[in-house]
Formats: sequence, C-alpha cells, structure tokens
Amino acid sequence: MIAPKFFYEILLIIYGSTVFFYFLDFLYHNRKANQIAFWLLSMVWLLQTIFLLVSFIQSSTFPIQSFTGGLYAYSWIIVAMSLFIHRFVRVEFFLFFMSIAGFLVLLLHVALSIQQADTSFVETIMHEWLISHIVLAFVSYGLFTVSFVLAALFLIQYRLLKMKQGYKWLRRLKDLEGLELKSFQTITIAQPLLLLSIILGVVWAYVSDSVFYWYDSKTIGSIVVFAVYCLYLYLRIGAKYRGKVIAYINIVSFIILLINFILFNQLSNFHI
Repeated sequence: MIAPKFFYEILLIIYGSTVFFYFLDFLYHNRKANQIAFWLLSMVWLLQTIFLLVSFIQSSTFPIQSFTGGLYAYSWIIVAMSLFIHRFVRVEFFLFFMSIAGFLVLLLHVALSIQQADTSFVETIMHEWLISHIVLAFVSYGLFTVSFVLAALFLIQYRLLKMKQGYKWLRRLKDLEGLELKSFQTITIAQPLLLLSIILGVVWAYVSDSVFYWYDSKTIGSIVVFAVYCLYLYLRIGAKYRGKVIAYINIVSFIILLINFILFNQLSNFHI
C-alpha cells in the first residue's frame, strides 16, 4: 500500500525535526529539547501506527511481506523502542543515534515505495527531496559562515584587548565570552541540518537516475566537513577547549568547508 504524498511529507518533516531536537539534547542535555523530541517522536509513532492499521483494514494483512514493507515495520519498531528507552531506561545520549537510524530506514522505505509505484507524485517527491537536500546544505553552510565570522570577531577583539583597546559595540555580544558562545551555538544548529542534508542527498542519489559514487569528491568532502565540525564540538564540549584555540579550530574548519564547496564541487561527478 502506497500512502498519500502529504503523509510521507509530514512524517519525514516530523521525524527530521525529532533528529534535530535530539541532537540539541545530546549536546546540551537540554530537558526542553528532550521533551520536544519525545513528543515529535510520539507523533511519528502514532502516524505510522495509523498507517499500519489502515493497511490491515484494507488488505486484511500488515504490509510486511515485501522488502519495502519490512523496512516500514523495521522503522516502526525502532520508533517504538526509542519511545520505550526514553520513557523507562533514560539513556538520552543513545536516542540521537536511534533517531538517525530510524529516520534513515524510513527514508529508504519511502524512496523504494515511490520508486516501485506507478503514481503521479513519484517525480514530484523526488524533486522535493533534492530541493530539501540543497536547501538544508546551504542553510547549514550559511550558519557555519556566521559562526566563522563570530570566531574571527573573537580573535580581533582578543587582539585589541591585549593592546588595551577594543570595540565597545562588541559588548552587545558579552564581549569575548559572548562571541565564543554564540559561535558555538550556531554550529550546534548547523550540524544536524548538514547531517539531514547528507542523508537526503545519499538516498536521493541511490533511487534517482543520477550516477552516484561513495568516492565522489563532493560526497567525501561533505562527510569530511561534517566530521571536522563533529571534532570541533567534541573539543568544545568534551575536551573543554575555549578561547583562542577553539576559535582557530573553527576557522580551520570553515576553510575546509570552503575547499569542499569551491574545489570539490568542480571535481564532482554529479554535483554542479
């Protein structure tokens, strides 16, 4: 059974938002982000359950006899287990990775389902995925740029203060501490958006007619950029790096991003 187009869109948007808020909870141990993620995940489970029940009513069997149906059931189980873990086991850091796995499985189910179906929205939804992939990538790159500018301002202000100077208007950002904190917070928003963009891009490439290779320069470059900013977050949160050191790491990370965007984009087989 193929669900209506709007059902897939709503389901993926809600699940993608769940990944985003679990990422914030993973970094900050933020209770509000954790609660929002839980309720969004509950909505995903409810929508999936309704779809399973409707399928059973219409065909007197659950849609688990095919590979695509099995992927849907697998995704439903992952969501159910995630809710159980959230409610009873309280292993919050694990839920972010569970949400990524569930989102990827659900995305594969939707991709394979619409690929096999002879429906009018197949081309439309694939185009929307491509647009979403591009938009999320550019938004994340924009946020990384904002973080880079804040890091550069931090180093400028740090240098001026060492020289007994300093721009008074930077006090609106709480001086050095405010600049460094806002630079870090911007990256925490950009990272999950880049992750969702990579996932959408890979799945879209696999199910479309585009020639896709894991060793494509842009694919490798995007993964490297994500990994570099993961290293930044680890050093900032886990290793407690602050000040000039973390600002320089931010700037180096942005340079790698620019290399990926400008150079690797020209060498890619299917990116333009």
